[in-house]
Amino acid sequence: MASKELMLNRLTHKSGLWWLPISVIVFYLDQLSKSMATQSLEIYVAVHVDTYLNWTLMHNEGMAFSFLADQSGWQRWVIGIIAMIIVIWLLIWLTKTKLDQKFLNLGLVFIIGGALGNIYDRLSLGYVIDFIEVHYNEYYWPAFNIADTAISIGALFLILDLLFGQEDENHSS
Repeated sequence: MASKELMLNRLTHKSGLWWLPISVIVFYLDQLSKSMATQSLEIYVAVHVDTYLNWTLMHNEGMAFSFLADQSGWQRWVIGIIAMIIVIWLLIWLTKTKLDQKFLNLGLVFIIGGALGNIYDRLSLGYVIDFIEVHYNEYYWPAFNIADTAISIGALFLILDLLFGQEDENHSS
């Protein structure tokens, strides 16, 4: 009984879960942008935006930088399951954070939202939709999407938490 009360307290009273709507927004924006890219772009045909940016619809069957994309299809499920386990772990971590741990909570919810966007693609389509292509002359960064961007922003917030989060915790106590 006491453990149920503790869990309910963590879920409803000033835990990092109050930041979770940001994950929903990230997921929605990611899926909306992928839908727009799919409807308006031809696969692998670059649309020049400016000197350093193209919109190019691509399907990534692997992980970052197309790692494992050349495999027979098993990677779809293995990567998806591993990603879901990580999201569950991040959600549990979020229940244990304090509401005022801004950098940590932002990092976790941005990563959760981005990961869910890519998991949804991977499990429903068999690939992740990428469409943002950054380049300099003939040097191209691998294509990415809003979910990847959110994961990177989340990682930046986690680094900021490592650098400055302790100070926030002491200040709020």
